[in-house]
Amino acid sequence: MERNLRNVLVISFGFLLLFTAYGGLQNLQSSLHAEEGLGVASLSALYAALILSSMFLPPILIKKLGCKWTIAGSMCCYIAFSLGNFYASWYTLIPTSVILGLGGAPLWSAKCTYLTIAGNSYAEKAGKNGKDIISQYFGVFFLIFQSSGIWGNLISSLIFSQASNKVELSEENLACCGAYDCTTDTSNTTGSAEPSSSLIYTLLGSYTASGVLAVLLIVVFLDQIKPDQAETEKEILETPSFWSTFLATFQHLKDKRQCLLIPLTMYSGFEQGFLSGDYTKAYVTCALGIHYIGYVMICFSAVNSLSSLLFGKISQFTGRKLLFAL
Repeated sequence: MERNLRNVLVISFGFLLLFTAYGGLQNLQSSLHAEEGLGVASLSALYAALILSSMFLPPILIKKLGCKWTIAGSMCCYIAFSLGNFYASWYTLIPTSVILGLGGAPLWSAKCTYLTIAGNSYAEKAGKNGKDIISQYFGVFFLIFQSSGIWGNLISSLIFSQASNKVELSEENLACCGAYDCTTDTSNTTGSAEPSSSLIYTLLGSYTASGVLAVLLIVVFLDQIKPDQAETEKEILETPSFWSTFLATFQHLKDKRQCLLIPLTMYSGFEQGFLSGDYTKAYVTCALGIHYIGYVMICFSAVNSLSSLLFGKISQFTGRKLLFAL
């Protein structure tokens, strides 16, 4: 197998293992840690840290450590989040969520940089167009990576379905789920009793092991950037100063189109937050039981992927505005 493609596969399966754990655990946060809204608060802290990380950490870490070790180190931040869930409290979950958020931006930036360098390197040797090879590499990556939504959720549902303390939900309690969940004491409206500690630890152990395997895969099998590729890496990482980048962000607001995209982008974020935080807790855990979250989110992931393919084809006939509205 061609070496650059092998490296792409190593990164792809590393991300698959890592996000099999993180994706499944993210969807369970509001249900596993419902008391005082700890689960939702942890996700909020996570994405707040991710915003800060995106502004300045990626170019610094990639320049100092290189792509390979930035990816490996950032993956360890995700493992810390899994470990924080073993003893969930405000003093463990919030700090580990912040750690994950700080590692998120360098992880994705290093991945993109590595795939770009690998694509250009192979294109130069094969005499092909760099953009075409890079697109192929990213296609391979996302083909493998996107399946993590299936495996992570499947693991959680299979483990929690072994619980022996499932209870039937009365019509009276069922009426307090969904849209009416926020007006009642949620501790009395759960369709399934809290999973046993042993099942929770089994799940967290599986997720942690998946994350550790991801790190080992990267450390052992991913090639470091070669000296003859250093110039390419240097060119990619040559970025303006922090303040230049910060001010450039606001200069985009002069463009009316950019301003009109902001509400759409924010809506997308609200939608994802509602799905992984409120929907799973009020509509799935409350009415069906926590062991159904994985199955429901697998359906979401599958339809999401199919819709992406479908609407990508349809957009050339309808235009984007109609699809945005839909």
